[in-house]
Amino acid sequence: MQNQRKRIVAANWKMNTTLQEGLSLLRALLAHPWAISTGCSCVLLPPFTHLFPLAEALKDGVYALGAQNCAHERAGAWTGEVSVRMLADLGVQYVLVGHSERRQHFGEDDGRVQQKIQRVQEENLVPMVCCGEPLAVRQAGTQVSFVERQILSALAVLDAKKPFVVAYEPIWAIGTGQTASADEAQSMHQSIRSLLQSQMGAAVAQRTSILYGGSVKADNITSLMAQSDIDGALVGGASLDAAAFVAIAKAVAC
Repeated sequence: MQNQRKRIVAANWKMNTTLQEGLSLLRALLAHPWAISTGCSCVLLPPFTHLFPLAEALKDGVYALGAQNCAHERAGAWTGEVSVRMLADLGVQYVLVGHSERRQHFGEDDGRVQQKIQRVQEENLVPMVCCGEPLAVRQAGTQVSFVERQILSALAVLDAKKPFVVAYEPIWAIGTGQTASADEAQSMHQSIRSLLQSQMGAAVAQRTSILYGGSVKADNITSLMAQSDIDGALVGGASLDAAAFVAIAKAVAC
């Protein structure tokens, strides 16, 4: 079947930059003009405080806007939360769901991830569903079953008629400088795609982009993108450097 998958590169700024620093970073990104292919999307995932100003600045269409998180409920007495409806109103198109840092530090389990997926798709935004194993699981050799459990839980509520993205991030590689080898990353991406095919059919599996995250840098992205089941990158630390992120984005778009 012909590859229908969009290539995606997403910049997860996490809890970094003040608003002015974020706008400065955006200006630096926009000062690096490059011809993005129609088959590639660049997504910026800034802190919540930056979403409205960045939405105003991103009307040229080069970058899409994403959110790092969302509330699990539609509305109501949930002090400190931000609903998907609020995000959609700002022009947000993508939402990270189930990132390992949310699971590890904020106690988000598979059930909470399911709720967030449903809220995101209800507003016709695109969930970036994160999965990945910690070092102990990798060392035990049970990483495939660990990740499959996370994916199966997500698939139980995902509407296959609407777009979604999967982001595989081996937890042991996030922010550590370690990166899964291209072969290790491809092996897991292939397992995820096979699971998508068995649960949702070949058409969904072939149109769903699966991103790799975990210390992605300009010097390792080319080997990662050479793999048949890696469709892009979720970039953390390197996304805070405009030149480094543009170099990664160029490699993804090729």
